[in-house]
Amino acid sequence: MTDISNAVLQQAGVNTTAFSLTSRYYGIATATMKGSDGESIIYLRRRFVPPADSFFVLQQHTITEGERLDNITNQYYGDPERFWQICDSNNIMDPETVTDEPGSKINITLPQGIPGSNA
Repeated sequence: MTDISNAVLQQAGVNTTAFSLTSRYYGIATATMKGSDGESIIYLRRRFVPPADSFFVLQQHTITEGERLDNITNQYYGDPERFWQICDSNNIMDPETVTDEPGSKINITLPQGIPGSNA
């Protein structure tokens, strides 16, 4: 989408994004500021990490020796790039640490905002 069409849609109140549905940045608005040279700088607004209890837990996964987060994410979500969903739903800020401790458990959840059924 061009900058002009993006700006027109934003003026009309339509939330536009350059990120795919599976991106952690999908739906995050952009803003514009003027640089010291007068040039417009478009930036992504801050993303707030949702509270872990806002996710519905489907099951727990026990970390094994040598496991990688991208493989775990692909196993459960079919997309290795959705590693951030596991991090968000387990209050983990650094994805590199998820598989550090074999035997530790992580929650596998539905995406934020999708309620599960306790039935």
